[in-house]
Amino acid sequence: MGRMAAPVDLELKKAFSELQVKMIDTQQKVKLANLQIEQLTHVQKHANLTHAEIDTLGDDTRMYEGVGRMFILQSKEDIARQLQTKQKTAEEKIKELEQKKAYLERSVKEAEDNIREMLLSRRAQ
Repeated sequence: MGRMAAPVDLELKKAFSELQVKMIDTQQKVKLANLQIEQLTHVQKHANLTHAEIDTLGDDTRMYEGVGRMFILQSKEDIARQLQTKQKTAEEKIKELEQKKAYLERSVKEAEDNIREMLLSRRAQ
């Protein structure tokens, strides 16, 4: 009976070490996703505030967009459109990142469940 336990222990050890690697990797990916979401939320807020601010200005107000080291004269309409695009893009990316996070967390939970099942079936034997 002592001989049967060795392969089982190795199998469990392997599963645990794989889970540990997967969890560390997933935690890093989730942290990265959280950072990206934070940055995108900042971009979104900035665009929103800027949009709200230019809405108070008259349509004939001269507005300039910073491009590198220079400024280009733009219409209020163009700048408003760019800000809306920026907000929409950030919103879409945030949704994608949230889905990616959910998937990562789900995959780690599945791996944990598999190991839990493996342990339970070993005890039943």
